[in-house]
Amino acid sequence: MKTEQMLPILETLDSIGYGALETWGGATIDSGLRFLKEFPFKRLDAIRAKTKTPHMMLLRGQNIVAYDQNPDDVVTAFVQKSVSHGMNILRIFDALNDPRNMQTAISATKKAGGHAQGTICYTKSPVHNIEGFVKLGCELADMGCNSICIKDMAGLIPPNVVAAIVRGLKKQIKIPVVFHTHETAGLGSSAYLAAIEAGVDSVDVSIRPFADGTAQPDHVRMNALLEGSSRRPQYDLKKVAEVSAHMKKVYAELSKFTSHANEVVDTDAITYEVPGGMLSNFRTQLKELNMTDRFDEVFAEIPYVREKLGWIPLVTPTSQIVGTQAVMNVKFGRWKNFLPAAQNIALGYFGRTPAPVDPEIQKLAATMAKKDPITCRPADIIKPRMEALRAELKENKLPTDDEHCVIYAMFPQQVKELYNPPAEAPKAAAAPAVSAAPVANHQVSANARRYNIQLNGKSYNVAVENA
Repeated sequence: MKTEQMLPILETLDSIGYGALETWGGATIDSGLRFLKEFPFKRLDAIRAKTKTPHMMLLRGQNIVAYDQNPDDVVTAFVQKSVSHGMNILRIFDALNDPRNMQTAISATKKAGGHAQGTICYTKSPVHNIEGFVKLGCELADMGCNSICIKDMAGLIPPNVVAAIVRGLKKQIKIPVVFHTHETAGLGSSAYLAAIEAGVDSVDVSIRPFADGTAQPDHVRMNALLEGSSRRPQYDLKKVAEVSAHMKKVYAELSKFTSHANEVVDTDAITYEVPGGMLSNFRTQLKELNMTDRFDEVFAEIPYVREKLGWIPLVTPTSQIVGTQAVMNVKFGRWKNFLPAAQNIALGYFGRTPAPVDPEIQKLAATMAKKDPITCRPADIIKPRMEALRAELKENKLPTDDEHCVIYAMFPQQVKELYNPPAEAPKAAAAPAVSAAPVANHQVSANARRYNIQLNGKSYNVAVENA
């Protein structure tokens, strides 16, 4: 969605009186820069200029809004610039629920005058339980967080479980508790009701047509479900309808990027216990790989990979890593093609896993990666980068302010293309046949796309990634 598609309705949205508007962070920074050629801070400035409601963003801890760990100076600079551009609440999480990967972002947010919201990523496994989630929330509160969020990225938390977590947190901490879920599996609204009964301070909603399914429960529906409740908030639903009417027009404009399958309840998510976005993406990927007949096999492999890697939660970037490794295992045999990113998880370079990594898998990862496991906070061994980034930007004749440094740290190729668009390639007379069959064992990033290229009767294994 382009900024220009949002601007006409922002004043109405702002006047409804929400506790916060989630306007930035997560994948929006990457996608806005990559596909819309919008510089992220300019996008934030434009939205902020037309709103007074507090703004909120999702921050992946030491990963910021990308996939790899960043040094502390880059994390701190990103947070400082985000707050100075009007971001109020930073919802800070870590894919492994490792508080060490959140501490720099939390400290930087508070120092910059922002609201640090520590986040518990809910997941199901033999090593995760209510007591553990409550303990993590208390630990984040002790680290100085201004509020705690229970983030149910897959929409799988049962009502009674979230109620127990909320009650446990409210007994032990004095700061607000927020609950975020998705309607992917149809549990979202009932989980919200249970959390509200248990005393949660706020929940996240969306507005149709961008609501329900893999998004959050719809505001109007939640309002109706709370009729008769003393905790039902008072909002002007005419204004909500006005926002919805505008967004329906935008939805139509974005029709080639939308899918009805993402907007309906999908109980497959309960069976496979994966986030809805991951589920929909995998259906597409398996079709491209001519592996649709192995759907059940791939998804049955996901819990096996999770277990061997220490029962890690499935949330960006671990969901992508685990999912792709499951495909590799099914297609080529278990661990025959061990993704570099999965190796790094096994070796501790993403942080402390919820359970110990399988010793044999860790040994294999060490052998293939040619490096030893670590137990320290991963960022402790990453050198500062801000000055090096500034020098590289200057060398490429690009802006060298902190805003460009921190975005360039994560998306260098996209920043270069923003200022120097690549020349359009001449049209070929005939394109060679390409079958998308991933291969691995190349020392490339987790974001690389791997293909088996058939050209002039010969097969070439290639990995494609941004420079």
